[in-house]
Amino acid sequence: MPIAELNGKRPAVHNSTFVAPTAWVIGDVRIEAGVSIWFNAVLRGEWASILVGEDSNVQDCAVIHPDRRSAIIGKRVTMGHGSIVEGAIVEDEVMLGIRSTILEGARVGRGSVIAAGSLVPSKMEIPPGSFVAGSPAKVVGRVKAGLVKLIHEGWRGYSKLKEDYRTGLRTI
Repeated sequence: MPIAELNGKRPAVHNSTFVAPTAWVIGDVRIEAGVSIWFNAVLRGEWASILVGEDSNVQDCAVIHPDRRSAIIGKRVTMGHGSIVEGAIVEDEVMLGIRSTILEGARVGRGSVIAAGSLVPSKMEIPPGSFVAGSPAKVVGRVKAGLVKLIHEGWRGYSKLKEDYRTGLRTI
């Protein structure tokens, strides 16, 4: 697993984390307990810090990059395949859909869902429990019980899958 120091900045990765062998974690990055970083994901903390909170998952080809601001991913967040967080804050128990993008200075409130392919513009403040869609993104409703269930199924499912990979993945 490529975990790299850059200019004296070294990632701090909890020992219960799974980092796929093709993912990159570089520089000022802190990854908390139970996190999974999947194949071809990139976390580049060269200009500011990155925090990935407990039990979150950063799926295949996702990118976390702090530009001028730190990038903070809360606890129990699912970052869908190919999603991007650029210098933004994603609060706890959020689901970022496949190929969604959260731009610098935006804040995604706790328990929100960002639909696949959505573009959250710079400095947008998304209230907790919002369902967001579009490019540019707009709050289109509230997260209802079915989506709350999906948020929890998402992080729990990836938590279990992480353990399968931590204990069973063998390169042949």
